[in-house]
Amino acid sequence: MHSVEIKNLDLHFGAVKVLQDLNLTIARGEFLVLLGSSGCGKSTLLNCIAGLLDVTAGQIFINGANVTWAEPSDRGIGMVFQSYALYPQMTVEGNLSFGLKNARLPRDEIARRVARAAEILQIEPLLKRKPAALSGGQRQRVAIGRALVRDVDVFLFDEPLSNLDAKLRADLRVEIKHLHQQLKNTMIYVTHDQVEAMTLADRIAIMKDGKIMQLGSPHEIYNLPQNRYVADFIGSPSMNFIDGRLESGVFRAAGIDIPMTGYDFRAGAASDGKVVIGLRPEHIATGDALASAAIRTRVKVDIVEPTGSDTLIFAPLGGTSVHVRMDGQTRVNPGDEIEIGILPGRASLFDRDTELRL
Repeated sequence: MHSVEIKNLDLHFGAVKVLQDLNLTIARGEFLVLLGSSGCGKSTLLNCIAGLLDVTAGQIFINGANVTWAEPSDRGIGMVFQSYALYPQMTVEGNLSFGLKNARLPRDEIARRVARAAEILQIEPLLKRKPAALSGGQRQRVAIGRALVRDVDVFLFDEPLSNLDAKLRADLRVEIKHLHQQLKNTMIYVTHDQVEAMTLADRIAIMKDGKIMQLGSPHEIYNLPQNRYVADFIGSPSMNFIDGRLESGVFRAAGIDIPMTGYDFRAGAASDGKVVIGLRPEHIATGDALASAAIRTRVKVDIVEPTGSDTLIFAPLGGTSVHVRMDGQTRVNPGDEIEIGILPGRASLFDRDTELRL
């Protein structure tokens, strides 16, 4: 049995179509991330699953039960919001137990659940404090704990780390992954941060304009993007794109010809025509990696961006400026001429009109 099933879901606000004929199946115990830019519909979809928004059409199933019109409290979910939404006048223990008391659970059961959540999240020393005496990370742990005490099968996270600083975000990201491995519950996580998505997810659903553009593992999303939007959205810096033509298995652009030897063309893909080649910065070979490159060419460095572990350079290639990722210890300056190589098997080809992968 699937944990969550969404069938032909539509959501309209007047004439505005926010979600359109959306279908999604989430396995029991899976960590699924809904990823996309602001306005793509990812939080709206999460709110539909939670029952906070009434759908226009379609159905939502949780653990086999049709919950399309069920109240949020009857769906068997726990939700963590972007804002901590803690009761300031209550202690941490009071915040964790408040919903359970309203549900009229026995006192010893409430105490057991609160103690278990506090132990898992390592907030036992904080139980007698109020939210004002907690750091941002501690407050978010309490917010997660409030969902955890409900003892449900499905957890929904709506950008829970976006209000935290970068270091704290990284720390809590590890804790959420550990929490999932420990509990093995189904988790649906909304974010616009691709690093969160890539590190947390079993599968990622990349959304745009209320539709899922690609659904797959982080490895599939990164290495085999099914359209140009996904290729451009994932990766930092993003994929380089060069316009050109495909002629008898050779990509041709201004000043370069790349035989696409080793490239895995999709069945039925056009063999000739206007295309766009996508090259990730780390898939443009430099240094020792040049030995495995299909073709080599020399380029003049325009800009150098040291980042510590890596050095990024901008250089002209095929009539456009491309990013190249080099080892952080590489000494290179603007104006230097360096040799780079192309690895066709690691490239992506897209039809210039449809923007679909070839």
